[in-house]
Amino acid sequence: MKESLFETINTKQTTLPERTAEQISRLIVEQHLTSADKLPSEFELAELLHVGRGTIREGVKLLVARNVLEIRRGKGTYIASNPGEISDPLGFAYYPDQLRLALDLAEIRSQMEPWVARMAAEHASEEDLERLRASCAVVEGDILRERNHSESDVRFHVDIAKCTHNLVVPKLIPIITYAVTLFVSLTESRLRAETMTGHREILEAICGRDALGAEKAMARHIERNRALLQEGIGRLAGGSEPAP
Repeated sequence: MKESLFETINTKQTTLPERTAEQISRLIVEQHLTSADKLPSEFELAELLHVGRGTIREGVKLLVARNVLEIRRGKGTYIASNPGEISDPLGFAYYPDQLRLALDLAEIRSQMEPWVARMAAEHASEEDLERLRASCAVVEGDILRERNHSESDVRFHVDIAKCTHNLVVPKLIPIITYAVTLFVSLTESRLRAETMTGHREILEAICGRDALGAEKAMARHIERNRALLQEGIGRLAGGSEPAP
């Protein structure tokens, strides 16, 4: 471990728990710790960082809230699977007009996800493609059994993002995740058949290493989502009930 990591914390900066959390975060990065690694004990960290165990507890709490650490009951404190990533980092859930938000997200997705699909076709490994095929099958299974397919739909789009092997794309995943979940909830069952068709087109293009085809298939998929949302907003504006 680097000696500089464990220098006495400068008490002139922010709060002590905040500085302690920062030091623990540096330890995670510098030691390349992953979700398989358990964080050192409170006693060990207190000795290393020259602070009290109470301060270590407060620092750990801050990192748990930021999804950097997770407490596994009966096992201890571990590094989170995706450190620092939270489900709704931009606070989308608190927007009062979710229909307007869905349309704005569709606009962002129409610029972002076709490129992601293109990159997936160019960079996916065979293991990535197997995972993507499995994800697509799970979505179809949920739809055909008339189960809520929101979670599996999200997984399919997240797996496409992971196929890019781009370090920045995973940071966009919370936006994709919220958008897909919101689209499914707002369109209800009206998008089920299109979802299967759209996903198959995207899957076939990516697995066929057809970068342009994957880009176009994803663009069509998102445009169909947006059209259906606009149709729903039009019905609400006209005061009529949406079709079952």
